[in-house]
Amino acid sequence: MTDVDSARRVAPDATGSRRAWFGLAVLLLPVLLVSMDVSVLFLALPTMTADLDPTAAEQLWILDIYGFLIAGLLITMGNLGDRIGRRNILLVGAAVFGIASTVAAFAPSPEVLIGARALMGIGGATLLPSSLALISNLFPDSKQRAAAIGIWTAFFAGGSAVGPIIGGLLLHQFWWGSVFLINVPVVLILLAVGPFVLPEHRSGVRGPIDLPSVALSIGGILPLVYGIKQIAAEGFELSAALIGLIGIAVLVLFVRRQTRIPDPLVDLSLFRRVRFSIAIGSGVTGMMSLAAMSYLTSIYLQSVTGREPLPAALLGLPMAVTVFLFSMYGGRIGTWFGVQRAFAFALISAAVGNLLLLGMGVDGGLVWYIIGSMVAGIGYGISFTLISEVSVASVPPERAGSAVGISETSFELGNALGLALLGSLAALVFRSGGEFADTLGETIVRSGSNAGVLHAARESFVTGMHVATSAGAAVLLAMAAVVWWTGRGKR
Repeated sequence: MTDVDSARRVAPDATGSRRAWFGLAVLLLPVLLVSMDVSVLFLALPTMTADLDPTAAEQLWILDIYGFLIAGLLITMGNLGDRIGRRNILLVGAAVFGIASTVAAFAPSPEVLIGARALMGIGGATLLPSSLALISNLFPDSKQRAAAIGIWTAFFAGGSAVGPIIGGLLLHQFWWGSVFLINVPVVLILLAVGPFVLPEHRSGVRGPIDLPSVALSIGGILPLVYGIKQIAAEGFELSAALIGLIGIAVLVLFVRRQTRIPDPLVDLSLFRRVRFSIAIGSGVTGMMSLAAMSYLTSIYLQSVTGREPLPAALLGLPMAVTVFLFSMYGGRIGTWFGVQRAFAFALISAAVGNLLLLGMGVDGGLVWYIIGSMVAGIGYGISFTLISEVSVASVPPERAGSAVGISETSFELGNALGLALLGSLAALVFRSGGEFADTLGETIVRSGSNAGVLHAARESFVTGMHVATSAGAAVLLAMAAVVWWTGRGKR
């Protein structure tokens, strides 16, 4: 008898309709936490800096260590969940996340806060792949599973969008640690209810996890993501480029090892499946363009139009709502039109939305931002749901966790590439427009009341934003062409 059968015998009602949907509601809790904690810290950084007085390097580590560890551990934690039990690793990860959040909220020094954020990253890396993989156990019916994955994706996308808004509301009433402490009651609910409504699943047919592969995976992804982000933040540096190249070299060794061992950490044969390869490619290109678009428009709304952080975040709600709605129906759209056609449509829609941002200017164009972000949101919502669904549906149940780890890693890599490549392109265009500081914010501070310099700097930034978002649209259209060509005549 397989472990799937034994898991269902342990929780016989777990796949029943009412209990399954209640289980999904529980799984949405960690998804919201992980996605919110990527963005919620942005608004808290000024007051936290005033309280803890971190150095510039420590500030970067406070912001980045969480995402670094999530990116580096997703594949490993997905595989570990397949072996020791997805519910087990979900609950352990939630406990680690809750404890780390408490430590972060009351951190007395930057060093303690960096350590707490690192633990949050480790916990977060267990929550994403295990929660999505458990959906395949809760919903064996493909239609129900597609709807559930759509809801999961909608909440993941929505969490990153509402993170700054929730952070702004909390900071209006409480101290900076409240943005971490809010995680604790959510974790307690998950730990109390999860064991009773979530089925356990582990693969009994797989061997022990290959520790050298784990080391090579982490040792490749972490330097690569670090190098990319460092270049995005500081411009081209030889040391950062060398670190990134070391990461690539280690990943090459990782890939070679996966082809030679009987039970690899990453089953590279998955990439022979056209839909899976399309999903991963769409994940990288989609997040690449979305990261650049979100980053640059956030600066535009604050430093060009002069809005405070909370009003600027509220202007992102139309896109968040659009992504949320179309994420919920992405699987159904894929069923109606075929997965590859739906991917092509989603990528084209996201590209058109990015191109509509060309209507934004120094003295106006807010309507173009709202319309463009909503049109792009249609594409991002559909594609991200299809990516999650294809990742789960393309593999046998015992490999779901590792497949989800690959797809989530593609999101993290795309995010880093978007900030590094497209963000650096925007910065290059900005600096070529005049004798400005490295960033628009620094230029505004240094220029004081010099209206001529301020206007020229803002115009140069808008030009750089247009060039970068157009480049992002070009990448999306190129991926759409690949999808359309590979899917000709297929539904």
